[in-house]
Amino acid sequence: MEITADSTIYDLLKAKPESAEVLFKFGMGCVGCAIARGETIREAAMVHGIPLEELTAALGISA
Repeated sequence: MEITADSTIYDLLKAKPESAEVLFKFGMGCVGCAIARGETIREAAMVHGIPLEELTAALGISA
């Protein structure tokens, strides 16, 4: 499965567990968050006020 900005945080962490460190660097505590199962990377970036392009570049995924 290709991980994109429209994938859930849960799917991201399942496919790329090392992404947890990147999320923490952006101040996102998504690893232990219950919302992560249904929230997309795009939605999480918006909620946390993080530019999507910056986050996806750091995660190595496409926007």
